[in-house]
Amino acid sequence: MSDLFVDNIKHQSSQGSGTITLGASGETVALASGASQTMAVNTPAFEAYDESFQSVSDETYTKLDVATENFDTNNNFDNSTMRFTPTVAGKYFFYAKSDCDATGYEDLRDAHVAFYKNGSILTYTNARFFQGGNTSSGGTVATPFTSAVLTLNGSSDYVEVYVKINSQDGSNGSATNSIFGGYKIIE
Repeated sequence: MSDLFVDNIKHQSSQGSGTITLGASGETVALASGASQTMAVNTPAFEAYDESFQSVSDETYTKLDVATENFDTNNNFDNSTMRFTPTVAGKYFFYAKSDCDATGYEDLRDAHVAFYKNGSILTYTNARFFQGGNTSSGGTVATPFTSAVLTLNGSSDYVEVYVKINSQDGSNGSATNSIFGGYKIIE
């Protein structure tokens, strides 16, 4: 066994791109004791939230007012439009949740949290109350949580989060403690 001492290893035919292979199939590449590895960070990444009560009309998708940023690594979340528009193409993991309530006590049948991509609903989660095998009796608060992996082009695609309630008597409701976040997982 011999040692190789170098400062940089670069692919011979590229300037910043290409594949460099260490080891062969079935082999293990190990780091020396005390050495560290730099890993790719899942960015762009963001998380926004709203703890106040937001009015939600019955049976109508309403964009969540998540204008307060917890973090935004690449400034891709616009808190004036509550929209995430990444500048890096890839697959992104998104998550969202909101505490939903109808105006009347035990009047909430169900609540949805949905992701919209480029202005159209893409996927949602429904939290529904069932009592006695039907929805004739409702609940007080539902907290739907949803997550999805979405492919975004890094230039014009954008993602927003919406909420919808279904009240027994058709009255409006509210959403509070809302969170919307996401991060790039792969190119």
